[in-house]
Amino acid sequence: MITTPSSTLRFASALTRQRTAPAAAEELVRAIREQLGSAPINVAFLFISIQHADQADALAQALRKALDPATFVGCTGEGVIATRQELETGPAASLWAAHLPGVIAQPLRLSFSSVHDQFSLRHWPEIDADSDTPSSMLLFADPFSTPMQDVLAVLEERYPGTRALGGLAGGGQDLGENRLFLDGEVYTDGLVGVSLSGHLAVHSVISQGCRPIGERFIVTKSEHNVIHELGGRPALQCLQMVFSQLSSEERAQAQRALHIGIAMDEQRSHFTRGDFLIRNLLGADQQTEAIVIGDVVQEGQTVQFQVRDAQSADEDLRVLLAASHPGALPRGALLFSCCGRGKGLFGIPNHDAALLGEQLGAIPVAGFFAQGEVGPVGGRNFLHGYTASIAIFSEPVRRDEAGGNE
Repeated sequence: MITTPSSTLRFASALTRQRTAPAAAEELVRAIREQLGSAPINVAFLFISIQHADQADALAQALRKALDPATFVGCTGEGVIATRQELETGPAASLWAAHLPGVIAQPLRLSFSSVHDQFSLRHWPEIDADSDTPSSMLLFADPFSTPMQDVLAVLEERYPGTRALGGLAGGGQDLGENRLFLDGEVYTDGLVGVSLSGHLAVHSVISQGCRPIGERFIVTKSEHNVIHELGGRPALQCLQMVFSQLSSEERAQAQRALHIGIAMDEQRSHFTRGDFLIRNLLGADQQTEAIVIGDVVQEGQTVQFQVRDAQSADEDLRVLLAASHPGALPRGALLFSCCGRGKGLFGIPNHDAALLGEQLGAIPVAGFFAQGEVGPVGGRNFLHGYTASIAIFSEPVRRDEAGGNE
């Protein structure tokens, strides 16, 4: 739906802990209408706990009938996120609705056939090469039926420059147990989403929750995901050297959660938070002194070992949120947080959602705890782990106001 961009973007969010679909729908609809009044809803996102899976169709139908959103999308999660709240256990549903004048919202559906080893993309948009700002995609996929890494490769080929944010549905333990919403359908496999373009600024924050340790190295010999040499020395020797320079407390942290960061832009003279793609350190070969990581690495790339803990994850999110929206007032946000974060990592409830509210103000927020998070790093979209992937929505900033940034 396209209208004149003179009207203001409006967002709303609601949370319910009601166990039955009729009661949950009534509470969500009432809260959304209190915030949006009679404004038309262009896009609505619904995130539910697995306890609502057997009522997913009834809940979705009730919400669509009452609110009549032009596009309706969402999924199940390991837990549900709302404004300043994270419900990691028990029945819950979070609804986020937006009035987006001047924005084109295109629903997306993808399924994968393992028999034919091919994707089926239904009604995916054509990208205007002359557009000033690439569209953004919000994507939610069932992890048991969707090879997400391959999906992102297809997106990079077909939609270069388009940012993808979202996550893998959670709560289900096997194929067919998760739920994906797209307009009038409820799916148990594949991927659903929406492409947004037009009079809307979407800022992404991808907080991978790590801090660098030791010096940076240049990969001088590698094969696929095996690093043989760093700076001309055996990779394992370099890792042992970094480890030996840590304090006893840092060594204990590294033994629990040691990772490696791959620099995404080799042209930089200075690397900061957000410049590295964090990947798992999978193991080492004592005989060859090589290390194995969770991604393909090329010779000539810069890498740095990383450690993840609650303090690092907190600091990383604070720094990235503070720099996330230059010249733009945040109006709403979607938060997709790894199920490995939450209270289990931070020791307190509501960490990511509360920090987002602290940094961005009292804006409507919704989301879910995911089995993997999607978001861009260094201009490319990746599937992450232990990450908070955040889409922040605002009015576009004119180029003369933002110095050409947006």
